[in-house]
Amino acid sequence: MPYENNEKKNDSVYSKRIRAGKRRTYFFDVRATRGNDYFLTITESRKRFDDNGYDRHKIFLYKEDFNKFIKALGEAVDYVKTDLMPDFDFDAFNHEYPENENGEQDSRTITDPVVEPIASNIEAQNNSTEEVDKW
Repeated sequence: MPYENNEKKNDSVYSKRIRAGKRRTYFFDVRATRGNDYFLTITESRKRFDDNGYDRHKIFLYKEDFNKFIKALGEAVDYVKTDLMPDFDFDAFNHEYPENENGEQDSRTITDPVVEPIASNIEAQNNSTEEVDKW
């Protein structure tokens, strides 16, 4: 085991799971480094169609890139919502299905989460006059 002798294994200090359909799940995990620094991993996990395990894709996001990432994500989402699909009802998808005792989504009960617009969060976080680095 590569982590057997380490005290910290980059264990999550915070985790949020988002179910996205029957075969897709997104994980947002805040992890600690040995130097007590923090970074975010975003993982897409998709169940294979042959039911033989999962395909996982992971992004590591470091604190120095948080604001740039949030800004770019907000701009991309806003572009889709306002320019490409202005008539689409994105709020129709603002519901979560609680899990049943088997860990599966139970579509009989719907729970509406609190959804905050990405763009307003960006504005609140970026109250400085500095321009964000261009990609």
